[in-house]
Amino acid sequence: MAEPSWQELLRLRLIERDAKESSFSSVIEQYRRLAQQTKLLKERNATLLRAVSSVKAGSNSSAAATASSEENPIRAAYLASLESQISSLRDELATVYKTQGQNAQRLLAMNETLREKEELARIDTENLRKTKDELAVLKRKVDQHTELMQEKDRTVQILHDEISTLQLELGQIEERNQGLQKDNAKLLQRWLDAKQAEANKMNEANAFYEDMRSRHQASATPNGTDDSDPSHSSSGKGELRTNLQAAETQDESLSPTQRMVDLTPNG
Repeated sequence: MAEPSWQELLRLRLIERDAKESSFSSVIEQYRRLAQQTKLLKERNATLLRAVSSVKAGSNSSAAATASSEENPIRAAYLASLESQISSLRDELATVYKTQGQNAQRLLAMNETLREKEELARIDTENLRKTKDELAVLKRKVDQHTELMQEKDRTVQILHDEISTLQLELGQIEERNQGLQKDNAKLLQRWLDAKQAEANKMNEANAFYEDMRSRHQASATPNGTDDSDPSHSSSGKGELRTNLQAAETQDESLSPTQRMVDLTPNG
């Protein structure tokens, strides 16, 4: 709700000032009336005293003159007192009419103020209703967001569990791969050792063949055999080389996996 304008603020301040200043007006008015009545009573008493003193001064006169002189001053004093009371009552009546007019004016002003206050209260009530509606909507949104966050937390927890499981499986797979790499390295080393052994055997076979060929040549020379016979030497040597090449070709045609499988600890 917007702040009241400066005119409204000034009016409220003036009303507060008038209320403070008029808080003791009734007491002041009563004291004023009492003062007026006291003054009138004092004046009437003074008039009566003067009349009595005038009556006492003329007490030596005749009875008729005394009676007439006593009756006239007292009556005049009494009439003057009544006239002063009537004047006072008229003044009071005028004051009452004036106060009544002021009260009527104040009543109108208060009615206008009440109407404005009721309008402001109606506006405040409408704003309060709208605020309550907005608050209810916001509460529903907060509840929805809370449920959504809880669902996300559950999803994140599930994902964390899955990630932990996958990390554990990954660690096991890495350990298995490391083991397989070590086994492959061992198998490769065994395969290389086997090939080295085969090469050594082939070298021994070649050395044995050369030894046998040299012995054969030595034994064939005394019998008249030409040890330089190219057909005989080349045929035997060629047959041995053909067999070696066939074995190497068969070994090369196998894949490394088949070679590793052939070179098991039992083979």
